[in-house]
Amino acid sequence: MAPTPQPNAQPTYAPQPYAQPGMQPVVTWTLQVIRDGQLIDSFNGTTTVGQARTDTHHNVVSHRVGCKDEVAGSIDLLRTITVSPLRANATQSILSIEAQETLEDNAARQSPSGCKLPPQPRQVNASHPGLVVPAGQWVSWPIVDRDPALSYRVRASVAPPSQQP
Repeated sequence: MAPTPQPNAQPTYAPQPYAQPGMQPVVTWTLQVIRDGQLIDSFNGTTTVGQARTDTHHNVVSHRVGCKDEVAGSIDLLRTITVSPLRANATQSILSIEAQETLEDNAARQSPSGCKLPPQPRQVNASHPGLVVPAGQWVSWPIVDRDPALSYRVRASVAPPSQQP
């Protein structure tokens, strides 16, 4: 025998893994790039939880090289950062961060005959699956220990209602 439906019964819904798109908090964040203790770049964004923002900054440099101290070809030291807020509330934000950097070594190099060589570029990739950032506070994330030392400082908080969708 089939169960008898209850009058005025409300349907039950399984909990959804994510809230509706317009209901997710929006996180305002700043990521500063610190090289050997000096601020060299900064990224800012306002991103909805569950979304990602990717920005690329370019820094084209050239060096004087060789025994005649001539200008060498240029290199684009690009930096690409992707920030994805995973969760956020009034006390903290949790951010996933992906970074790709082209860096130059600090040390000047010389050829065996003593002529100047350009610094060696290298590619650095870093990924943080869930950086916990207390609301309004800076959190440091070391990327490279030395030659050069590179770290990111991150600050994040839930955006005020005027910046919410």
